[in-house]
This record gives sequence, C-alpha cells and structure tokens, in this order.
Amino acid sequence: MAWPTDIAKLSRVRALMKEQDLDALVVRAPDNVVYLSNYWCMKGYDALVFPREGEPTLIALEPQLADAQRNSWTNDIRLFKGYDEKDPRPPQYRSLDSAISVLKERSLTRKIGIELNMGTQSADRMVGEPTTPTQIFFDSFRKVAGEVIDGTPLLNEARAIKTLQEIERMGLANELAALAMEHVRDHIRPGMKESEVGAMYEGFVHGLGVGYKGKVEMARAFTLVWSGKGIATFTATGDRPIQEHEPTLLEIWVCVDGYWTDLTKNICPGELTPEYHRLLDLLLRVFNEAVFYAKDGASFPELDRLTRSRIAEGGYPGQPSHPICHGVGARAHEPPYAHQAGTGTIRKGMVLAIEPGIYWPGGGGLRLEDNFWITDAGNQKLCSYPDDFRLARAASQAR
Repeated sequence: MAWPTDIAKLSRVRALMKEQDLDALVVRAPDNVVYLSNYWCMKGYDALVFPREGEPTLIALEPQLADAQRNSWTNDIRLFKGYDEKDPRPPQYRSLDSAISVLKERSLTRKIGIELNMGTQSADRMVGEPTTPTQIFFDSFRKVAGEVIDGTPLLNEARAIKTLQEIERMGLANELAALAMEHVRDHIRPGMKESEVGAMYEGFVHGLGVGYKGKVEMARAFTLVWSGKGIATFTATGDRPIQEHEPTLLEIWVCVDGYWTDLTKNICPGELTPEYHRLLDLLLRVFNEAVFYAKDGASFPELDRLTRSRIAEGGYPGQPSHPICHGVGARAHEPPYAHQAGTGTIRKGMVLAIEPGIYWPGGGGLRLEDNFWITDAGNQKLCSYPDDFRLARAASQAR
C-alpha cells in the first residue's frame, strides 16, 4: 500500500550512517527492504541500495514492476529477470549483480554496510519459502568495496524507535487482530479442533484485511492454537478438541503490508474452572505490574527480573521458559530484548511485546501478551481486545 515517504525514519537511518561514515547500506531481508523503501517483495530476491545521500535504488523482480512503482518511496527502480535464457543462475544472483553495478556507477564502494548477522528475517509475501543469502552474496561486496561492515546493528538501533507512520501501520494490524478475536469468540464451540479455530482466525484476517479501510494491500495472520491441556510452550496446533471450561490460547502474528503484531489472546466458551480463575488473576497482576513499569528510562534487565520474581512469588519459580519482552515492528520479534543478565533502557518510541506466561506440568496454563507503544505518558496498548478474557465473554453474552 502506498504511504507518504517517512522522512523521520529515513533521516534517523542517515544520521546513524553519518556517525559510522557509511556510503551506503545494501539490504535484501524483506523486513529491511520494507523499512527503508515501503516495498514488500513477493519472493525475497529483491534488494535495496540505500545511500547516505541521494535517492535509493530498488532492485526488483521484473513482474513486480507495478507493485514497486505503486508502493516504493524511490523512483530509481532496476529490474532483473526471474528467468534469463542466457543465465542459468537463480534470480537472486541477477539481483546481486545489479546491486554491485549500482554501487560502482554511483561511486559508493568506499565503505558499505550489509546484513551480516540478521539471525531472523521476516517473510516475503509468499511466506512459505524464505529466500536467504549465500556466501557468494557476502563475498561479492568484499570484492568491490574498500570496507564492508555489518549494517545490522545500525538498522536494529534505527528500527527500535518507531515513527508516527509506523505506529499507524501497526495500529491497523492490531485492529484486525482484535476484530478477528471477536469473530472467533462469537463462533468458537466446544469440540471444534484447534486447527479449525486457527483457520477461522487466519481466514478472517486475510478476508477482511485485504483492502481494509482503503489502507491495506496485503494482510496475513499466523497462529498457534492450544486448548486446555494442550497449552504449552511451544507446540504445534493440533486436532485437540476445544475445551468448554478451560482456555483456548491463540499465539497471534498479524502482518499488514510488512508491519506486524505479536499477541497472545485467550478464549473460553464456558465458565472457567476455579483453578483457571486463580491463575488468570495471578497472571493479570504480574502483567499489569510489568506494563506499568515499562516506561521511558526504565531498565530492561529490571523488567525481566521483576516479572520473573513476581511469577516465582506466585508459586511458579523458573517460569516462563521464553523471553517476557521484545520489540515488534517490521518483524514480529526484533530487538530490543529484556534479559536480567543483559543491558539496555526502554526508550520513548519503542513498541514492546510484554508476555508473561505460566505453564503447568503435564499441560495447561496461560500466557498474556500485548503490544505497547512507549510514550511520554507511559505506554499505550495497541490492541483493543481485553487481556482479561472474562470481560470479552461477558460483553459477548450481553449482546
């Protein structure tokens, strides 16, 4: 979807490039291409040359020209073929050739940054078959540039602070996530399979989300669904039946034109058992204290220690076995991360997923997770669906 050029975001990246004396960044991970150009590629072969000064160059797969022209923030678009009758190599090598040519023709070969340590990248629009770089990709830049550095830390630092446009885009993803939860809440029935609930959620987001409010070109959802004793960390969605008096937990990623949510929401078709009422009350106290703590200037290590200590005081030492806080944006999981043995400070403009969880031996338990935008006033919850899912059930019954 076409968005106005996010000047604030690109200026922050260029300021960091100036600090590190970089001529250019060359990115090919779909999330970094979206971040710097607003173009979400179909197959992951594409690349972007982002200079410290001047117009970026988008290198796009030939059939995607219309998408690139409609959405990209640059007018300099170079095309490469998916199939070339004279070149038996896979298409990403033609993209690489084009990136090298751009660097040479624009004299950007003194010092460049490339993604040497991504670790994780988001999906392209086809999702099921991510394209990752080979050794040849990295070696090719070392042959033409005077100095090649890892651009990942710079991009991580820039991406950690969201602009108002990014918050609007993440808001759309969270709106769709909440609407899909309401749909599932109204249609879930005991005895359904977990997989049916996941399909219901994902289909709703895709069906409603494409074209949503005239602002969304592509919307996809990805879920893990566990019910009753199936709740654990982490297992696949299965054919287990939905329980009437125990929660069904949905781990949710919603992606809207390259911007993501990371949420965990729960539903119970009937009245919760007493033990689940007690567990939910405990976890809500832990969750709300963590959310209250997450303000500009607060310590990431202390947030991790605080959350885990409160869970231990509630009778569940050593839990959870997963991180309790991380960044969200052009990926569902991105830096920064909270860890008691780490470092770091929460800063205004970050969007953080906060996700305490408690899991019982033998199966069952709960996790609460929402996304919070750190502001001058503390933080702002981005998804309207309630974390105390008893309230959602009561609202549904009152209609």
